[in-house]
Amino acid sequence: MSTNFGAAADAVLGGVVTSTPRVPGVVAMVTNRDRNIYEGAAGKRRVDQPAEMTTDSIFAIFSTTKAVTGTAVLQLVEEGKLDLDAPAKRYAPDIGKLQVIEGFDAAGEPMLRAPKRDITTRMLMTHTAGLSYDFINHTYNRLAEEKGQPSVITASKACLMTPLLFDPGERWDYGTNLDWCGQIVEAIAGRPLGEVFNTRIFEPLGIKSMTFELTDAMRSKLAGIHARGADGSLTPMDFELPAKPEVHMGGHGLYGTVGDYMRFIRMWLNDGAGEHGRVLKAETVRMAEKNHLGDKKVTPITGVIPALCNDAEFFPGQSKSWALSFMINDQEAPTGRPAGALGWAGLANLFYWIDRQNGFGGFWATQILPFGDPTSFIGYMNFETAFYQSLRQRMAG
Repeated sequence: MSTNFGAAADAVLGGVVTSTPRVPGVVAMVTNRDRNIYEGAAGKRRVDQPAEMTTDSIFAIFSTTKAVTGTAVLQLVEEGKLDLDAPAKRYAPDIGKLQVIEGFDAAGEPMLRAPKRDITTRMLMTHTAGLSYDFINHTYNRLAEEKGQPSVITASKACLMTPLLFDPGERWDYGTNLDWCGQIVEAIAGRPLGEVFNTRIFEPLGIKSMTFELTDAMRSKLAGIHARGADGSLTPMDFELPAKPEVHMGGHGLYGTVGDYMRFIRMWLNDGAGEHGRVLKAETVRMAEKNHLGDKKVTPITGVIPALCNDAEFFPGQSKSWALSFMINDQEAPTGRPAGALGWAGLANLFYWIDRQNGFGGFWATQILPFGDPTSFIGYMNFETAFYQSLRQRMAG
């Protein structure tokens, strides 16, 4: 399998960095339960500099951070320190201050009321608490523009104090839920989220590069974030998350290598076991991978700030559910990903999947805004499709 898939994958990566429009650079990997079976890199770290993209390039991994935070939550559940169905304000009191917004009055002031029920950590893990983001929600965007609501990229406590769009538990809506989960983990652990990750997740997995606080050594290998112009052009942005953030943002704040993320994916493939120790119990993984949304469904994402997000959806027309804390495709995906597999994405067009049934996972990393970049996303779909074609051939052969 490795030779024919390797050639097909190399062709996909080579294609996206030379096509029109192109991506600046890409790193992509696939792992089985034991090791990476494909590692590829193509293009440049930045279009205006000569440095080649390499498999050890550092990426802002954005919302692929969420699953790591979800893992830290599950560890506390295992230990009996966190009840998923208790009010989250028991652990993070500030979340109890959030009110439901019902629009704006004639003077442009937000109309707020108390929520009908408390937010629970389970709602946060499944994106049903009523929270969103300013780049995918008109109400939040208006609060940012007219009321100075800080963006999540400020990594401030103030950026989390947003109103709820609906009563907790009513529906799925993507937002700052896992940032609040990070606050809950910190409150219970009594230390910063990054320290919790290092000792309880990264060390057992052999992860060396992942951090909320970018160092100069990492900066020397950093892949630059690019803005995609309407004409398809790419402009380096010199964008970085705060190096000393007030809050370790559990929803999007990590930097790291794709290779280190593969160690995290392998842990989920191996029922919670890492290279140097166990991260989760096998029964916790089996509980977490199930659908926790009930009959609610994941809905398409609508871009509200064009520079940050396009309209986006995985596998349009197919039903998607939510695990703790991943998207689940309820049917076999067009790529060949089986029903019940896990996956998600990060804002700068990073995508991953975890196929526990077959024992494989993959990650595709670019650094382009807005999210849902057609060149990167189609490249990722082609990469995953090539993998499943080769897997089917091997199983048939």
